[in-house]
Amino acid sequence: MLKFLSRVKIEFNALDPRTASCMEFLAQCNSRKAKESNPACEVEVKRKNVEHPPQITVTFVNGVEEAFDATSTPAHHITKMILEKGQFLETEQMFREAGEQWPVIIPDEELSQHAPGTKVKL
Repeated sequence: MLKFLSRVKIEFNALDPRTASCMEFLAQCNSRKAKESNPACEVEVKRKNVEHPPQITVTFVNGVEEAFDATSTPAHHITKMILEKGQFLETEQMFREAGEQWPVIIPDEELSQHAPGTKVKL
């Protein structure tokens, strides 16, 4: 998961009972497997003393930053979203390295063409 991120910031009030998502996400970030996937990813934890909803902010390797309200977003949803966006970033990088245009634009007429070797339903 961390291989797609350059920075993770987790903010919460330690006395707030809504910090479960933050704690679970922090545990995932601190796992050996996650750290080995990107040792350069900066994981920052800010404990607040004021009434502030728990928040997780991630910065992807392409510089895009996204913040999550950790009171209403479970950690596994955040992880899933990071992995999905990460796969998109990997695909984009593959196309760019191959010298192909990104994003790939498929003309409408090609979308309606039949693929060779397939049966046409009438």
